[in-house]
Amino acid sequence: MEAASARNVVQDPTLSLEGGGAVISEAGNHENVPALVDVAAFAPDKGESVNTLIADPPPGAPVPPILPPVDGFLFLDREKFAASFAGDLPAAGAQFLADSQVPWGLDALGGAVGQPAWRAKPGFYPVATDDRMIPPPARRAMAERAGATVAETGGSHAEYASRPAEGAAFIGKVAAGTTA
Repeated sequence: MEAASARNVVQDPTLSLEGGGAVISEAGNHENVPALVDVAAFAPDKGESVNTLIADPPPGAPVPPILPPVDGFLFLDREKFAASFAGDLPAAGAQFLADSQVPWGLDALGGAVGQPAWRAKPGFYPVATDDRMIPPPARRAMAERAGATVAETGGSHAEYASRPAEGAAFIGKVAAGTTA
């Protein structure tokens, strides 16, 4: 459903699609999308889901604090949210993000990707080196597999909030056609 929603808003033929990897892995196939920017995201391949990618973490890797589903929806544990998701934000900012979570459906984790757009479109992948939701080695591996241009930054999974200038600069370079 999320991929279908994203496909419905892709109108500008010069738009690079930015956002969550599983969603843009499908929606990015739209002819108006020339490139993908996977920010704090997974980059699943055909037949993979987020569940597939997080099923067997390496020893010592952080595990996202996803609570059991309630009425078909998921949340992150509010008590563990700051350390896992937003460890580099001020406490009030991390608490705000924890309290304002939007529930996500089970398909957000379990929905398998049909045709990943990164197989046909250029990709750009910022890697936050302090991410405790998607471990940096996993992010690097997905970016390499996708042939994406990587930019490493410090920061947590909430890199878009903790380091917005760095993220905006990277996306600006992508939009301008340069990433050097």
